[in-house]
Amino acid sequence: MTSSNFFEVKCMPRTPQDPKIRIDEILDTAEPLFAANGYRQTTVQDITNQMGVAKGMIYYYFNSKEAILEAVINRQISILLTDMKNMACSQLIPPPQKIEFMINSIYHTAKYKNGLLLDFLSDEKHLDIRNKIVHQNALLLKPWLLKVIDEGVLKGCFQVSDPLIALNFIMSILHCITDALCEKTSDEQMACHFKIAGSLIEKILALPEATLHLSLK
Repeated sequence: MTSSNFFEVKCMPRTPQDPKIRIDEILDTAEPLFAANGYRQTTVQDITNQMGVAKGMIYYYFNSKEAILEAVINRQISILLTDMKNMACSQLIPPPQKIEFMINSIYHTAKYKNGLLLDFLSDEKHLDIRNKIVHQNALLLKPWLLKVIDEGVLKGCFQVSDPLIALNFIMSILHCITDALCEKTSDEQMACHFKIAGSLIEKILALPEATLHLSLK
């Protein structure tokens, strides 16, 4: 290698780390620490020690530990919404079972990592973030739920005169379930919530009794 070539190699700029890759690395490190040690007990220093990086790198992408956990939660909810979209677009599953899957999936996502999401959202200090997350994701869920209702009407599974009104009532029921989850309602009480929710949704969609099987398991 000539001296000029050597100089050119030495002076080549470093390829910057893709921000998404870096963010995923931080979240992939933080999430198991939050789950194992608890959100409050985990520090930003714990995350940097695990990654072998300086604190400044973490703060370049996130301004606080709270922002890291919010990103962890949003990433998991994004997976849930992708599952909802895939379910809504499936041609193999009947509309009533799609509704059942969607509601059950909300519960199981909330219980993800032994309730990591719920521990954060149930804290009154994070009420603003909780309201923002719930509101944003309700807006994202609505079009897919409406798609399932429209499909059910078209196929004669649901007897609904106005799908949008039916959607609004079902979203109110889901909001009640979300509130109960964020309040860390006992499994026994949650089972009652699910039983009532299933019965109400069956009535809204004019489904036969016991069509929907909402389960905590």
